[in-house]
Formats: sequence, C-alpha cells, structure tokens
Amino acid sequence: MTTPAFEAFLARLYTDAEFRRRFLNDPRQMAAGAGLSTEEVSHLMAIDRVGLELAAKTFAYKRARFGRSSSRYVKPLRAIFSTLRSRF
Repeated sequence: MTTPAFEAFLARLYTDAEFRRRFLNDPRQMAAGAGLSTEEVSHLMAIDRVGLELAAKTFAYKRARFGRSSSRYVKPLRAIFSTLRSRF
C-alpha cells in the first residue's frame, strides 16, 4: 500500500525534469527528505532509471501534443498508479 505522499513524489518524478535530475543524483536524500517511509525510500532506491526516463519523456510528449487538460490519459495513469500501489 502506498501513501498519498509517495504517489505525489512519483508523479513529480514523472513530470518535473529538474526534480528527477536531483533525485537521480541522490535518490536516498531526496526520498527521505520528502518524509517518505523507510520502505518507500527502499522502493525508490530500486527504481528502474531507464524506465523512469522513458516514461517521463513519453508523458512530456503526450502533454505537449495533446495538452495538459486532456482526459485521455487519466485512466491509463490511474492504472499505472494502481499497479504500482499493489506492487509496493
């Protein structure tokens, strides 16, 4: 089970390039500094960095192409977070 803080942290990782860069430079410090649990920090330490970058680029492309207000991606994003929530 994940917390809202963990989900917000993940969302920011996917959407904020500078935040993501700082996280990738020092993931433990960034995650712990966000007040996440020890378990959540551990999960973030094991994040697939290549997958993170690929997903972030894909989301940025879709936001640029279809606009931020597009509801087209709400269900897929909810499915992603639901899957992540069940895995952690």
